[in-house]
Amino acid sequence: MILPNMHYANLKDSYLFYNIAQKTGAYLEANPGTYLYRMGIGDVSLPLPEVVIQALHQAVDDQATKEHFHGYMPECGAPFLREAIAEHYKGRGVQLSADEIFVSSGASDELGDILDLFDPSSSALVIEPAYPAYVDANVMAGRNILHLPCGRENEFLPSPRQDRKADLFYICSPNNPTGAVFGRDQLQAWVDFANKNGSVILFDAAYEAFIQDPELPHSIFELDGAQTCAIEICSLSKTAGFTGTRLGYTVIPKALVRGGLCFHDMWVRNRTTKTNGVSYIIQKGGAAVFTPEGQRQIRENIAVYKNNAGVLMQALDSLGIWYCGGKNAPYIWMQCPKGMGSWEFFDYLLKEIQVVGTPGEGFGACGEGYFRFSTFGSPQDTREAARRLTELLGKKEF
Repeated sequence: MILPNMHYANLKDSYLFYNIAQKTGAYLEANPGTYLYRMGIGDVSLPLPEVVIQALHQAVDDQATKEHFHGYMPECGAPFLREAIAEHYKGRGVQLSADEIFVSSGASDELGDILDLFDPSSSALVIEPAYPAYVDANVMAGRNILHLPCGRENEFLPSPRQDRKADLFYICSPNNPTGAVFGRDQLQAWVDFANKNGSVILFDAAYEAFIQDPELPHSIFELDGAQTCAIEICSLSKTAGFTGTRLGYTVIPKALVRGGLCFHDMWVRNRTTKTNGVSYIIQKGGAAVFTPEGQRQIRENIAVYKNNAGVLMQALDSLGIWYCGGKNAPYIWMQCPKGMGSWEFFDYLLKEIQVVGTPGEGFGACGEGYFRFSTFGSPQDTREAARRLTELLGKKEF
């Protein structure tokens, strides 16, 4: 008899986006022709930068000629891309060797695959509200999960706690869903705590390109001691619009050692065993992101999304509603007004002004009473959604 992985039976129903789809579908069926202002989805709306498109076209042409054709790529990433990323880090004062950078098919894939490096008996700490996959991936592995709830009292940026020690710590900064960003001293406290306890931090830096405050760290490796306790997982999805083309990278320093084993060397073996690498065409497009022109063009696109954030923040400020995020992140996390529950507020916005966001409860129990807006929509939709939100919540009878 073939036995399934029984840990899958412990997964909770992934009802968040299913319920959103069901509710919006039912609304549109009852109100045909209605336009919805979708501010909940975390997908980009602008196309890839022109410099990336040109590189992709050139790479396709390369594959058409014998002298430039590329078959299998190095499993851990093409040297030209790994070196370009290392130079990018150097610009932030972070010294990495190119072979400490591993090219991946995206942060979501890597966040699940990286758990191969850790014994199933190890424990994982998840700061909540959180990206649901952190929890689900560890449930699938049968790992013991500790939850560290946080809230408005610490602006969703908790400090390490002695009663929440674990082998793995998940830290996402800028955070999805809250948009909160750890300051240097706050992040240094987590690094020191991990080194003291022999833990490893899985640092999700998917949204670092949205940080505009020069005092905030983009990489955990800007902090003292991080190279002996952290793995950083990055993505070009939101940075450069690669949500549909799939490309990211993971940094594992050679200094990260536990139990006499080097995690860097373990990951080399893992990748060379389990993958055939990312395609030449996509990696050439990714390398274009790290050119001076590529950086200029992605900043132009990010500026559009940040302007969207500014429009929504101005609306919430005018209404006197508490929120965090927005300034240094593509998400805004607001407190639901009038003590409304997050699903109650979702239904209210859908019915009254046809605006769709994401209920905070879907990111963990402590997200109840909060609501996430994404800033990745079009500027026109964002302005209209903000206008409708201001008009609705500003009514005296509300």
